[in-house]
Amino acid sequence: MAWRTGIHSWKWIYEEKFMIKYIKLLFAIFLINIPVYGQSKKELEEQRKKTQEEINYIDNLLKETEIKRGISINDLRILNNKLKLHENVIEGLNKEIDLISERVEINRLAINLMENDLKVLKREYEKAIINAYKISKGQPYIMFVLSAKDFNQGFKRIKYLQEVNEFRRNVAVQILELKEEIEKVENKLNEDLIVISNLKENQERQRNTLLSEQEKKQLMINNLSSKEKQLRKELESKKRIAQKIENEIARLIDEERKRSAERTLTPEMKLISDSFELNKGRLPWPVEKGIITGNFGLQKHKELAFITENNPGIEITSFGKVKVRSVFKGEVVRILPISGANMSIIIRHGKFYTVYQNLVNVVVKTGDMVETKQIIGEVYCDEEKDNKSIMKFMIFKEKEKINPEEWIAKN
Repeated sequence: MAWRTGIHSWKWIYEEKFMIKYIKLLFAIFLINIPVYGQSKKELEEQRKKTQEEINYIDNLLKETEIKRGISINDLRILNNKLKLHENVIEGLNKEIDLISERVEINRLAINLMENDLKVLKREYEKAIINAYKISKGQPYIMFVLSAKDFNQGFKRIKYLQEVNEFRRNVAVQILELKEEIEKVENKLNEDLIVISNLKENQERQRNTLLSEQEKKQLMINNLSSKEKQLRKELESKKRIAQKIENEIARLIDEERKRSAERTLTPEMKLISDSFELNKGRLPWPVEKGIITGNFGLQKHKELAFITENNPGIEITSFGKVKVRSVFKGEVVRILPISGANMSIIIRHGKFYTVYQNLVNVVVKTGDMVETKQIIGEVYCDEEKDNKSIMKFMIFKEKEKINPEEWIAKN
């Protein structure tokens, strides 16, 4: 029964040593190609694309300034936003490279394992053929069957030969499948290496652009520093206007709050108030496109030590004619002109109030009920300042000023 022992010995080697490893390997390859990886890479690509769109938008904001050579503090803030975006792009590219590099290393390991298994499989397959030849002593298969002592032994030899043939065919198929899998993984590895190369080139371009923008920023700082006296005067004037606006708005909100307290919140207004609060962090922007160039609260300028501002809201800079929209449904309770700041609109949302400042072409009136994202006017576009449209946006909870950045959605 040496021939029977030979085939079972080979099958054990094949099934236990090779197949288990092969199944584990295929499982590992499956893991590195599951959708989670694809989604992570896709998210990074979409984030990079969106960031690049923001950079292009900022370029438009700065384009006219570069032509006219008129530098303002607002321009420096815009450029700082651009630098942060470039840094975000570089960081995102690093994450993409790390993700793909990890897959490259896993695929290299997979290829090595499969190539080793292929060598073992071929070597053991050759041994099986030689063993089968030795068992039959070089006789043709028909003679091997006919030389049996009796019918029972002849039948067993036929079954053995059938098993051997089927086994060889199966192993041959496995060898071909393993070769195809190696080729597939090698192709994926090569594709990933090309992607990594392209990402590194992009990363290098971003670094060079960042250095160029940092040099431009330093020139801006030098330019603005040389105008310290002029800027101080402008800031003092701006502070006086801002304080006047804040006082006026505080007075009007206080009046409205007292009036509201006398008549209490209607069920509809209470519902609006509760809904407004539940939407913290999800409110739409008051303009469709823009960047935040002035943050809430006490802000000391990092580069220009003589500049300190205390903002009751945020400042959003856009380009050209920009529509202003209500961030939530509510009632228009005040529309007021303020010298040096055009029109301001106050909208009541139950206990909350939103304020939209520096508007023109107002299309609502006091007492109007507005819906979320309904157009209420336009931001004043200053042609003398490179067609920039700068609006201030504030949120109050009764008399308390709150940070709008915590309430509007992340852009």
